[in-house]
Amino acid sequence: MLIHPEVTAALAAGGPVVALESTIISHGLPRPDNLRIAREIEDAVRAGGAVPATIAVVDGTARIGLDDEALSRVAGDPDVTKVSVRDIATVAARGGVGATTVASTAHLAARAGIKVFATGGLGGVHRGARDTWDESADLTTLSRTPILIVCAGVKSILDVGATLERLETLNVGVLGYRTDRFPGFYRADSGHPLDWRVDSPGAVADVLRARAALGTDVYGLVLANPIATEHELDVELHDRVLAAGLRAADVAGVHGKDVTPFLLDFFHRETHGASLAANVVLVLGNARLAAEVAVAYCAA
Repeated sequence: MLIHPEVTAALAAGGPVVALESTIISHGLPRPDNLRIAREIEDAVRAGGAVPATIAVVDGTARIGLDDEALSRVAGDPDVTKVSVRDIATVAARGGVGATTVASTAHLAARAGIKVFATGGLGGVHRGARDTWDESADLTTLSRTPILIVCAGVKSILDVGATLERLETLNVGVLGYRTDRFPGFYRADSGHPLDWRVDSPGAVADVLRARAALGTDVYGLVLANPIATEHELDVELHDRVLAAGLRAADVAGVHGKDVTPFLLDFFHRETHGASLAANVVLVLGNARLAAEVAVAYCAA
């Protein structure tokens, strides 16, 4: 791994660092806006008082923190591979360029000593998984990775109830940030209640310290931060587009890891950009909150 000097200095000083994934840049946002938004996400982390560490594989090297040249490359190269944990070694051995998913970002961030990670939405159990066994590697990775992930719940294209059940089975805790309801990415409420609520970055930091003291920090922890209600998608529009997108994916034979980018692109087209605007708002909010939590944690 190659850790950016700014990230290295912050970690050595015990300062706040927030990991950021790169798949959202390469596969989740349209070009050329993706590069601008990637910089805005890093700026949101800095505004919250922490150092951003966007993670990717560049020319076979896992990089923790990207300079502007590497960030531009991940954003602009149409051949960048989507890399999960199982793919990192292969892409590295071949000298390739890969954008890290939630799972691989969490894995590499934890190896670098980063405690907090911000993203848009967590992966989960896909609809119809009883027949397909289609489940994101995010879940099993978090079951063995000591990191806090700040997200807007899971994408509404997934089976939210089944995902929460799997997180419980895997010993991955879930905290609602100023909410008693699990968020649904584009929607502030997925319809599922939460057992635990925290109302400040300091309260989250207290949980992180207690985990370390009790030895439960070998597992991941989810901080579910709902999109502000004024920015969420209209419920009727959301449900109509989701149903149409699922039908379109089935007709097109889209399966596995290709479902999420397919449906995100479908939402963007069919909502005339409203879903993209919501996506950007929630990612920026998660980045800022993650930075505030990292600052609170490092203040002790």
